[in-house]
Amino acid sequence: MTGSQRAPASRTTTSARGGGNAMALLVIASCQLMVVLDITIVNIALPHIQNSLHFSTTNLSWVVNAYTLTFGGLLLLGGRAGDILGRRRVFVFGVLLFVLASLLGGLAQNSGQLLAARALQGVGGAIASPTSLALISTTFKEGPERNRAFGVFAAVSAGGSAIGLLAGGLLVQWLDWRWVLFVNVPIGLLIALATPKWIKESERHPGNFDITGALTSTFGMVLLVYGFIRAAQDGWSDPLTVASFAVAVVILALFVFVERRSRQPITPLHMFADRNRAGTYAIMLSLAAAMFGMFFFLTLFVQNVLDFSPLRAGLAFLPVSAIIAVGAGLASQLLPRYGPKPFMVTGGLLAAAGLAWLTLTDVHSTYLGSVLGPMLVFGLGMGMEFVSLTLMALSDVPVHETGAASGLLNATQQVGGSLGLSILVTMFGTASADEAGRQVSAFLSQAGPAERLRFQRTGELPPPWADQVLTSGVSAAFVVAAVFAAVAALVALFVIQVRPSDIERLKGGVGPGGL
Repeated sequence: MTGSQRAPASRTTTSARGGGNAMALLVIASCQLMVVLDITIVNIALPHIQNSLHFSTTNLSWVVNAYTLTFGGLLLLGGRAGDILGRRRVFVFGVLLFVLASLLGGLAQNSGQLLAARALQGVGGAIASPTSLALISTTFKEGPERNRAFGVFAAVSAGGSAIGLLAGGLLVQWLDWRWVLFVNVPIGLLIALATPKWIKESERHPGNFDITGALTSTFGMVLLVYGFIRAAQDGWSDPLTVASFAVAVVILALFVFVERRSRQPITPLHMFADRNRAGTYAIMLSLAAAMFGMFFFLTLFVQNVLDFSPLRAGLAFLPVSAIIAVGAGLASQLLPRYGPKPFMVTGGLLAAAGLAWLTLTDVHSTYLGSVLGPMLVFGLGMGMEFVSLTLMALSDVPVHETGAASGLLNATQQVGGSLGLSILVTMFGTASADEAGRQVSAFLSQAGPAERLRFQRTGELPPPWADQVLTSGVSAAFVVAAVFAAVAALVALFVIQVRPSDIERLKGGVGPGGL
């Protein structure tokens, strides 16, 4: 690292002494919590949204995907905007756009309005989130101080998912599902007001916006995810399913072509030339696919099969936040001694073990006996992973590219989550459809005339037959989620190589080509 590169971080750190750094971290972490929390705070309200706005179970995943796809697809553009226009300015704009979209979503009167608002929320999050991570790199001095800041950021990023489920449970139970969106309005306004006081504006770097790259990547991923969800409903041979996959491949190929020829691509492909960074992105992609699926399907399971109220369902996920914080704290303390690789491998294995354990759930499962243990094992592994992945992704990145690097890491998380959830929904749909055929026969053999008439009118099985169908699909989805986590552990084991200079930087020294 050169002296000129370190200067901005040093000046900001010095000027922010006396609690300024703590307040800056509070503002940054609060924004990240709001953005990440919004992915799962809506999860707890999904059964209520489904009944209110008439979604099918497979289409219900679009309430999550409409947000995560625009979020993931535009994160790189958001990171570049911070580099070019100034990170604080872009950060505040993204937060305010997120607030507006949340207000519109809470007021939605039909499914189309809700999905449009969720997509706009993703745009706001894509502008604010990568800028917040880049602000840590320029606000905190390299070494233990930045390690601790990244530890807090990573704990918030990972633990926010479980906190969102608790907050969603409280809001749905005591108010209405619309408040899972309205709650962002006062929080976002407070963040926007506090930012100018505690965070300094960053230096601007010359550059251009790669709009073509942003649009092709976003539309390509939307079509790919739509193809998987369509396959779950209408089969793999459905013409629209096949067309979605075909067009997605063409558009994503065009995206790569555009990025290779662009002078200032939204996705700096040279970042993948570094073995560790490419491995980090692959690990994040796999783990996000597993994590999004776990929260989505467990939320349905505990409310529909275990018959938990929204509040009780939210409380059921609270231990995950605590154990993720424990894993993140443990990793941030021991990283300077052992480096990130052991925590990447161990974290992936723990996540895979927790998900494999969840495949054993059935209609007779209980929360304490079948759900809590696997969630804690999974959460501990994810806490270790997120700190290690964040530090490795930003290692050896020049200051003027920290926004792009952080945006790329966040993008892989959101795209991996959306794509993974769509794949898991496809597995869920296939397995539950097969089980439904068996359960319908069993139901009809035992049902009375009134029950048969109700089934003919609604097409919905009553409990316990419906519970058996849902549980069979959820169990199948967890099998694939466990494979995703296992792939992450294998990539960490065979791809990641920790160099002495990496350990030196984590201890606060300056290795070659520092951050």
